[in-house]
Amino acid sequence: MKREPATIDTETEYQVTAKRAFTEAKIPANRTRVIHGRAIDVMSNMADAAYDLVFLDADRDTLEEQLHEASRLLRPGGVVAIAHALWRDRVPDPAMRDDATAVYRDVLRYFSNNDDFVSVLSPVGDGLLLASKRAAL
Repeated sequence: MKREPATIDTETEYQVTAKRAFTEAKIPANRTRVIHGRAIDVMSNMADAAYDLVFLDADRDTLEEQLHEASRLLRPGGVVAIAHALWRDRVPDPAMRDDATAVYRDVLRYFSNNDDFVSVLSPVGDGLLLASKRAAL
């Protein structure tokens, strides 16, 4: 099965950049999807277990919902990548209790308590969480 890259964004400039990147990678335009909209609104209409990679770098307010959608969208062996997983180095600091920091802590907790994924957290930059979906037994 051939897999096609897709991107979801509300910013036209970012969509243009994505199209340019697909073109430079020699991926034909008819094999890519550039979707305008909020990720959480679009993801619910996407096919189950059809994606190799879901990169979440969007609305913090819906991050947990996006995470559940990403879990559904990923095929076994697929990876969810979450940008800003250390949220400006606030996540490891127990004194930081703001809502945004709590969301990222909850995301890290989700993966540490979920046997459906194998995850790793890179402390480089603002943190990058990578979690690979295990195959069903």
